Formats: sequence, C-alpha cells, structure tokens
Amino acid sequence: MANRPPPEMPVEGPLGPQLPLALRAPADQRLERYLRAPSGLLEQLQLLVTGDRGGALYLQGSAATGKTHLLLGSCALATALDRRAAYLSLANLRGRLRAASEGLDADLVALDDVDAIAGNREDEIALFDLHNRWRDAGRSLLYAAPAGPDALPLVLPDLRSRLVQCTRWTLPVLDDAARAELLRQRAAARGLDFDDAALDWMLRRCSRDLGTLTALFEQLDRASLVAQRRLTVPFLRQVLETDIP
Repeated sequence: MANRPPPEMPVEGPLGPQLPLALRAPADQRLERYLRAPSGLLEQLQLLVTGDRGGALYLQGSAATGKTHLLLGSCALATALDRRAAYLSLANLRGRLRAASEGLDADLVALDDVDAIAGNREDEIALFDLHNRWRDAGRSLLYAAPAGPDALPLVLPDLRSRLVQCTRWTLPVLDDAARAELLRQRAAARGLDFDDAALDWMLRRCSRDLGTLTALFEQLDRASLVAQRRLTVPFLRQVLETDIP
C-alpha cells in the first residue's frame, strides 16, 4: 500500500504458516470486529484467552463464516495481554504436525483447518498428544473446522473423543447485509470513501465468498491509495478489468 505498511499476515515458516506473535495478524481480524457473533461467543473466547485454568473451544462453520478471523483475533487479544499465543494452519502441516508442535510453547494455541489432517493417523496422534499436553498444563486450545468432530473422517477414536468434549459453537453464514456492513467497517477503518453504489455492485457482481471479498477489498484499497480515487463503480471496473457493462 502507498503511505502505509501492507496488512500483516501469518508468518510463512519452514513448517507452514505459524503465528507465534498474534500482532502479526491483520488489524481487521480482531474479536471486536467480528460481525453477527452468536450471543455469548465473544465473551467465551475472551475467557478462554484470559482465564488461568485453560480450556478447549471448537468453532465449526462453513467457508466464509469467519473461523480464521476468530482464531487470529483471539491470538491478538492474548498478545495484547502479554500472553503467549500461536496460530497453526493444519492445512499447511499435513504430515508434519508432530515436528511443528513438539517445540511449541504458548498459553493459547489456535488450530485452524482441523479437517485437513483427518485420516492421517500420524497427524491425528500428534494432535491428540498436543491436546493432552495443553489440557494437563492448564493451557488453552482453540480449534476450527467446517464441521463438528463427530462429522470429520477421523481414524483415531481418542482424538474424536477429546474434540467432542470441547465447548462447541456453530458460526452462521453472513448474509449480504452483513457482508456490506463488514466492507463498510473495513473501509471506515482505513479512512476510505466507499460509494454505496460501488458496494452494491461489488456484492452483486463479484464472488460472495467472504475470504475472496476481503482479498479483493485489499486490492481495491491499495489501488485507491495510489490513484487517490474514491471507490466508485467506474473505478472498480477499471481496477478489476471486467468486461461487465
């Protein structure tokens, strides 16, 4: 971006994306910026982060429900409170979870994409061992996956049993009104002028997937800063090089 540093993202290490310092998470992905959270969820995440007795919480929801947002937001809160936090995307650690977790030392570990290791016995054993270590040490675990543990094709019954015992929350899919609210929120945080017609155009003509919309918004953010232009329909057409009339 012009005149400001780019959004900070999880560090890409030799074992895949890891986030030992949650301040590296994008500033937009904070608990207080999560929209339409089920009643009580954010409070429970805060207790998980700040509590001294640890615990385990499992978030389930389809694509674009904000699972990663909540994991990174929880890590950011932990870091702000001088607690150690680590984020691991299991989709990038298939076959290597044992190596990634052996030296891990954090008050909170956020484990994304649990479904990605389902069926890999060695990874499942590594996750089972990690869960037990953190539980015995009174530390906190936060899981996320598209479906609940009872619906994942896990081959290790003991791991399924541990995950089923977690406090579970199902995340809702954002409707168009909530998506628009999210983009307006992110535009306001950057001081961007997002024309209402442009927002409607973007939601109608582009992918409705939240992750794709967020990435697209970052692209438009950079382009508007360089061009010093408002986010209008003509400008969106120009930047995205669409052939839509």
